[in-house]
Amino acid sequence: MTRTISVVIAEDDPQIAEIQRRFVERIDGFEVRGIAHSTQDAADLVEVMQPDLLLLDIQFPDGSGLSLLRRLRTENSATDVVMITAAKEVDTLTEALRWGVFDYILKPLVFDRLQQALSNYRQHRDRLLQMQSLSQQEVDGLLPRTAGTAPRATTGSLPKGIDMLTLEKIRKVFRSQPQLSLSAEQVGEKMGSSRTTARRYLEYLVGTQELTADVAYGSVGRPERQYRLPL
Repeated sequence: MTRTISVVIAEDDPQIAEIQRRFVERIDGFEVRGIAHSTQDAADLVEVMQPDLLLLDIQFPDGSGLSLLRRLRTENSATDVVMITAAKEVDTLTEALRWGVFDYILKPLVFDRLQQALSNYRQHRDRLLQMQSLSQQEVDGLLPRTAGTAPRATTGSLPKGIDMLTLEKIRKVFRSQPQLSLSAEQVGEKMGSSRTTARRYLEYLVGTQELTADVAYGSVGRPERQYRLPL
């Protein structure tokens, strides 16, 4: 039986932290063990609970999540980290990667994107636990950045709810208009599917770095995710 993965959430906004908790608890095999609203509380929770995974923001009233990340690494903490932040600066991402984050998710958080990150994390842990020794192919599978880009999914590696035929339809939409930013609703209309289905596939492609996403505000101020090919 697969062991439950323990999670601590570090987010200064209580409402956003609660959303994250509810998202995590919708995903099988993950359990939230604590929530912290400051870097000091997060450090204390990690020390006491020793969770497998920390969902970490960057901006806190008492300091930076990056400083906490550096502290955890210098103290040889075994807790892995996924950043969930509004920080879009390349330097911030670069430093987070340098200190070993498993993933970096931009706010506003979308359930499908978090689900994909946690699914990737579980698969990564499971592969490590099953390995007795390493081949270069296995190393490359664990470290996709060694190839310069995320590996393109094959039919056998696709997560549940994602099929190759629909993926190719979405890829075709963006290849036909490479400079265009589209919402999930617009993509759904072009490929003949619902907005919900389109968004699930779009967030998957964001997770594999085939697409990028940003938030745009409509005429009534409602935020909407816009997707496009990377520049």
